[in-house]
Amino acid sequence: MKRWSTALFLGTAAVVALQAGTGAAAEVWKVQTSMTAGESYYQNIEEFWLPKLAAMTNGELTIELTPVGSVVPYNETMDAIALGVLQGDITSTSYFAGRSKAFSVMGDLIAGYDRPEQIALFCYQGGGREFLQELYDEFTDGQVKVVGCGTPAREAFVSKVPIRGVADLEGKKVRSPEGLAAEVFKRAGAAPVGLPAAETYTSVDKGVVDAADFSSYTMNDSLGFQQIAKYPIYPGIHSMPVLQFTVNKAAYDALDESLQVTLDVWYQAMVNDLRLRNDITDQELVARDRADPNIEVIDWPQEERDKLSAIAQEAWAEYVAGDPLAEKALATNVDFMKRVGLLPAD
Repeated sequence: MKRWSTALFLGTAAVVALQAGTGAAAEVWKVQTSMTAGESYYQNIEEFWLPKLAAMTNGELTIELTPVGSVVPYNETMDAIALGVLQGDITSTSYFAGRSKAFSVMGDLIAGYDRPEQIALFCYQGGGREFLQELYDEFTDGQVKVVGCGTPAREAFVSKVPIRGVADLEGKKVRSPEGLAAEVFKRAGAAPVGLPAAETYTSVDKGVVDAADFSSYTMNDSLGFQQIAKYPIYPGIHSMPVLQFTVNKAAYDALDESLQVTLDVWYQAMVNDLRLRNDITDQELVARDRADPNIEVIDWPQEERDKLSAIAQEAWAEYVAGDPLAEKALATNVDFMKRVGLLPAD
């Protein structure tokens, strides 16, 4: 009986020690996003993908997701990660355009890509992730690791008036982000207006602007844009913002190789899943609206898309001039586009 008790004690002690060891090894990373807690992307990550990461790592690595601005301002996550205040961010690359125009080019090359898959291809097979790492090394002294990049949605364009081609942009007041996007719209004949996201719906409704660069068809619909702007353009003609995943380099290096690989695979799978979820709802909503006699879903012909792309290319070159990092960012994108036929080869 004594031998049994001793064995039982030793076995129990071993289990306790193993559990304690596992607990000690567990990592909980605080990751700030560019999303509000109510957005579908945020909810999908929290509900489906955080548990998947915990399962994939046997609980050794979990993420505490926080909404935009909850820990630091949206454009300061880079510094917070470098200092260890945050362990990571899932955010818009273009938020850091104030540090270099290269972030704007890498974050949203307006009228450049047609589909989210092309951006993923650029990121993982075309040198995009490597150049983003180069950018982060420049601004954080190597303290931030770029895990991944991509975009979860093909955007749509909000419009109260029919815009069926480049000529129809003439004189239209368009809500647009400042910088490169605004310059492209200006060159196309529109009058870009800088408005925060929170004011966009009211501004469209009241006619302050005629159209808006805002978000995906699904997101636009959830906010009621199709009820006040009856001429949506889908697929969009303008932008597909890049969503990046960056983490503290020291925290990343402290993970064993299997966890590092898991983190990479997890993020790629998550962005792809968000894209698929968004794509199916986009298509369902577009089909619904095409059957509605009060809504005209406009799809620009390729000829008109090519016209806007040509205008955009002139704006790209002028925008990056004098900023060596931005020039390299554009060259990295253009070289890839030529490789895959999005731009004519030299």
